[in-house]
Amino acid sequence: MKILVVFLISSFILFSQDKSPIETLSLDEALTIGIKNNRNIITANLEVQKAYKEKWNTIATGLPQIKASVDYQNFIKQPISLIPAEFFGGNKGDFAEVSFGTKQNINAGLKLDQLIFDGSYLVGLQAIKVFLEESKNFREKTIIEVKKNIVSTYSSVLLTRENIKFLKKNKLSLESNLIETTELFRSGFDEEESVEQIRLTLSEVNSQLRYSENIERITLGMLKLLLGYSSEDLLLLSNTLEEIINDGLFQIKNENTKTSDISKNIDVRIAENNVDSKKLLYRLEQSKYLPSISAFINGFYTGNNDEFTFSDQRQKWFGSSVFGLSIKLPIFSSFARSAKTQKAKLSFEQAKINLEETKEKIDLELKAAYNDYGLSLENYFTYQENLSLAENIENKNQLKYFEGIITGFELRQIQLQLYNSQNNYLKSIQNMIVKKINLESLINN
Repeated sequence: MKILVVFLISSFILFSQDKSPIETLSLDEALTIGIKNNRNIITANLEVQKAYKEKWNTIATGLPQIKASVDYQNFIKQPISLIPAEFFGGNKGDFAEVSFGTKQNINAGLKLDQLIFDGSYLVGLQAIKVFLEESKNFREKTIIEVKKNIVSTYSSVLLTRENIKFLKKNKLSLESNLIETTELFRSGFDEEESVEQIRLTLSEVNSQLRYSENIERITLGMLKLLLGYSSEDLLLLSNTLEEIINDGLFQIKNENTKTSDISKNIDVRIAENNVDSKKLLYRLEQSKYLPSISAFINGFYTGNNDEFTFSDQRQKWFGSSVFGLSIKLPIFSSFARSAKTQKAKLSFEQAKINLEETKEKIDLELKAAYNDYGLSLENYFTYQENLSLAENIENKNQLKYFEGIITGFELRQIQLQLYNSQNNYLKSIQNMIVKKINLESLINN
């Protein structure tokens, strides 16, 4: 007996260790974790880090560059040169075979390069800020999209669960009706069609219930993916649908604040950044008409010998050094530079046009978003009231049915009316949440 108890306790401990810990999250906590762990945001953060590295890479181009070099040569067979033999007292027309230099030699040196002036480098320094801002805008847009998906998915889980509650409540009511109607039919007080009507409705509700339960698991899995969790992790949602709804019922801003909201929009900021980028590319092409000046200092030491004695202290080393300037002046490129400059100017003009179009587009979308959200609030209150009315009607007609005042077919129509009201109520909540997400994304709230 003791052995059995020990075995059961050990098994329970092992099972508890293998089981994933349960995480309970509110919507705000889910957003915080999603921003930290979402893979798309992590990738966007890495892009920003790459932009910082590219920043230093651009700066370093104009700073001193030092290179060291060591060249070792060992002639397996030295080259032969032919020299007229008469130089050495030989016959005219004959050639003497002579080998110059030593069999082995080493050249070691340092070279320092310094850029003095280059128009493209100066433009590149200005472009660093624009490029860095571009990567930050991309990260912010990614964060906005991820937050939208988290809020939408979190709410979808709660909406699905609310739908499951409705379906289970409907199922219990139908099962109770089926039992009572079956008894009435067996007693001869009701028709078989009434039983069949309830069975038909119950079958449809059961099918919808199974589908909704599957959707709940799938949607919860999508939420885990957005938060960077494993599909095996146990996740509980602490917010209720009512809390999400109450949080969404905020006052719509007045017309005077709408224009200021546009400047915060991420798409407008990306378009503005694109204008700055195209402007710098235009200036880059213009800078290619300017000369480029750089300086260099070289220092070398050379050692020669027929044997490898370069580590010997008696080895002689011959040094040399040189200082120089390099000036490159563009003169004529068969109008290629001019064509590239004009092309860059046209791209700059396109970017400015795109910015104006983006502002107008966002302004229209923002006005539509305020309107859509206001309408979604009205629809929510309307369908909430309709649901309450449909529930009262269904309850009253339940009594009428068992009193024999209405038929089973009429009761089914009223039940379907209730189910339709439930669906409309849930859709109005979903639509309200979607419209609020869209509005807050446009104003980057």
